[in-house]
Amino acid sequence: MTGADAALVAMLLALFGGILSGIPAMMAIAGVPLVSALIASTMGVFDLQFLTFFPARVWGIMSNTLLMAVPLFVLMGVLLERSGLAQRMLDVLSRLVRGSPRGIALAVLAFSTLIAASTGIIGATVVMLVLIALPAMTEAGIDKRLAAGVICASGTLGQIIPPSILLVLLGDQIGSTYLEAQQAAGNFAPDPVSVGDLFAGALLPGLVLVSLYAVFIAIMLRPARGPVPVEGAPVTARLLVFTFLPPIALIVAVLGSILAGIATTTEAAGLGAVGALLLAASGKAGRAGRALVAAAALGAVVLIALRLADVAGPVAVIAALLVGIGTLAGGVTLFRGGILAGAVDETVKITGMVFGIVVAASLLSLVFRGFGGDERVADLIAAMPGGTASALALVLAIVFLLGFILEAIEIIYIVVPLLGPPILGTDISPVWFGVLLAMNLQTSFLTPPFGFALFYFRSAAPRSISTTDIYVGVAPFVGLQILAMALLIAVPELATWLPDLMFR
Repeated sequence: MTGADAALVAMLLALFGGILSGIPAMMAIAGVPLVSALIASTMGVFDLQFLTFFPARVWGIMSNTLLMAVPLFVLMGVLLERSGLAQRMLDVLSRLVRGSPRGIALAVLAFSTLIAASTGIIGATVVMLVLIALPAMTEAGIDKRLAAGVICASGTLGQIIPPSILLVLLGDQIGSTYLEAQQAAGNFAPDPVSVGDLFAGALLPGLVLVSLYAVFIAIMLRPARGPVPVEGAPVTARLLVFTFLPPIALIVAVLGSILAGIATTTEAAGLGAVGALLLAASGKAGRAGRALVAAAALGAVVLIALRLADVAGPVAVIAALLVGIGTLAGGVTLFRGGILAGAVDETVKITGMVFGIVVAASLLSLVFRGFGGDERVADLIAAMPGGTASALALVLAIVFLLGFILEAIEIIYIVVPLLGPPILGTDISPVWFGVLLAMNLQTSFLTPPFGFALFYFRSAAPRSISTTDIYVGVAPFVGLQILAMALLIAVPELATWLPDLMFR
């Protein structure tokens, strides 16, 4: 082992020690490589000239228009959560199924699938489900273990159901790493990989996973013998339409505009943020305010239609003015209601954390390469028996274990640039690889004893539900996750068929 190899191993051990010590992950991810580089340079095994590339990397991150989608998607999810829309949706679903245990559990799954497409943040989703769904499930007579399993499993769907912040960040890293790996392998004109490709690739596997959950719930819970009385007025068609049509239309517009090529990911994220603001304001505004919000929504629909027709003119200007005025009115309404300030504050915190980790991981990747780590990884994977399949299994195993101690964003920006090139330099589909990573992370976050979803559930659940209850409750869903991953591995077309159909 050379001095550089020893320094590399010491840096990686110190990195995980720093993360496990409880200090902010960003400080550990950036501080350990920097200190390691300075110490190694005094020993003559690291060239500090590598660090001169770091400012250019930071500039590249901050000027990346794709990453502008992150704060917009975060704001979209936070607004939908804080506006009380999620609470209203689940309340209507509960009344619709008349308290049936099977109906309640399936309603929570359907609600989680819908809300997962707008938040994509495990902690927020699981805690929200514990607070608003767990009481309804226990009142309907659902066993506390099954209720815990349904909530934890449903809360992790935001990792795989598009549009998702995880998929945006994963698409950014997969795209750039795939391009570099293919060029290094001699392919100087590889097909680019976009976030839209990853969204399309994750759609079918995500729906397959939700279907497996639904079948299991339907088998485990028998239909109620009769309607169970629930509080609240009967659900009318009008209530159902006005509760679910707007958020569904918003998600379809955001995801559809990306998949149809009408808008970039960043533009679609902007549409989602404005739409979420209008939805949140419509429930808080008076009659005049709701009229302005409706006018803004109409203006947005007109703009999308004009974009589809590739037409511009006075009508587009008027529609844009309606959107602007309605958005301003909605913002004022939410600010007066104390919602906007809290949503913006939460968005800034989450976005700052994301970009801090992205910048810190860029420094880690730079120092890792300075020690020759990329060459060591390539040599290790090349020497493994079984070729690409063994290398892929190794990467998935590492990602799964890291999911016990690191957040998804940290894993993406550490593992993909460091371990991804040897795999992405082969003929493996980058979209399939990315979706497989996302589902693998989701499984890790759900698996006892260290899955993050379990910790979030424990932090918000009543003490009457023990940790053992949580572990037993999620075990079948972990099995379903593994089954879904096995299907994805056996049938890669689940992830590649839709992107090939739409973008190739």
